[in-house]
Amino acid sequence: MSETSATNSSIPALNGEGDIPAYVARPDADSPRAIIVIPEIFGVNAGIRKKCDDWAAEGYLAIAPDIFWRFAPGVELNPDVEAELQEAFGYFGQYDADDGVKDIEATIRWLHAEGAAKVGCVGFCLGGRLAYMAAARTDVHASVGYYGVMIDQMLNESHAIAHPLMLHIPTEDHLVDHAAQKVIHEGLDAHPKVTIHDYQGLDHGFAATMGNRRNEDGAQLADGRTRAFFAEHLA
Repeated sequence: MSETSATNSSIPALNGEGDIPAYVARPDADSPRAIIVIPEIFGVNAGIRKKCDDWAAEGYLAIAPDIFWRFAPGVELNPDVEAELQEAFGYFGQYDADDGVKDIEATIRWLHAEGAAKVGCVGFCLGGRLAYMAAARTDVHASVGYYGVMIDQMLNESHAIAHPLMLHIPTEDHLVDHAAQKVIHEGLDAHPKVTIHDYQGLDHGFAATMGNRRNEDGAQLADGRTRAFFAEHLA
């Protein structure tokens, strides 16, 4: 595997840190709307690239930045392979989410320079946490988090959420237990900018593009809600 196998472009990081590898999918015609697809802990793998391609087919400029570029550039992992799953957890342990928000901010700036007037972000797992953080810390116009981890520990930032945020929460998420879900609901249900959808009986990763974790009905429902959310808020 080459270090650039997952990416076809790069964008400048903030503060001259370097260049962030990224996968970019462009719509058939220039679009004023863009979506940042924030990966899970498995890198910009085939499933994440397919999500970008699907958004481009919907008319959005789509980009997935390589969030592990500082220490594991180009890594592509399969969550259905135990050794690769454990490798991914190792990267998660190394990762600084504050750096991740800076990389999302860099991506927003790049998209604006490319002509995007409205930018949304959608993230999965660790990316779901970053989508929440981006809603609180950046001027992204709309954010969606699928099974975001550790959001229950960051509710002190919720007052800063100024643009719409949607969270998809599977009730049997083995990485976000019932107690954490309860804290999230108690902290965010009344927030005027936040919409939360629960998915009864589903587990972490239910909306993965492919693989053993995917639940077809749940993924279709959540993705349909996400499409409608962006259609409304990025118009």
